Amino acid sequence: QVRLVESGGGSVQAGGSLRLSCLASGSISSFCMGWYRGAPGKEREMVARIDSDDTTKYADSVKGRFTVSKDNAKNTLYLQMEKLKQEDTAMYYCAADPYTWCRDEYNYWGQGTQVTVSS
Repeated sequence: QVRLVESGGGSVQAGGSLRLSCLASGSISSFCMGWYRGAPGKEREMVARIDSDDTTKYADSVKGRFTVSKDNAKNTLYLQMEKLKQEDTAMYYCAADPYTWCRDEYNYWGQGTQVTVSS
């Protein structure tokens, strides 16, 4: 069992930055870890993911603006969000798949942290 707790969300003006964190209850070094987001009226989408060897993938909408990383020693996943846009407004969820590489299937989910970007 893996518990995931997101933090770092909040309200920010367009063009601003936020760093989201996801603290896991155990080691994530051998896991695929991902960030998803869901906005009202929109389907939940993959934002970024990182596998056990630090290979990453991003949604086209956030490439060049968001960076996913992890600190295995701290059991923590991060999402650095830069140049935020109103369309980034959503609930952001951390997810974990206990697998050696990312297959876009996640066994564990956090409860989410809200990001609101205003103009």
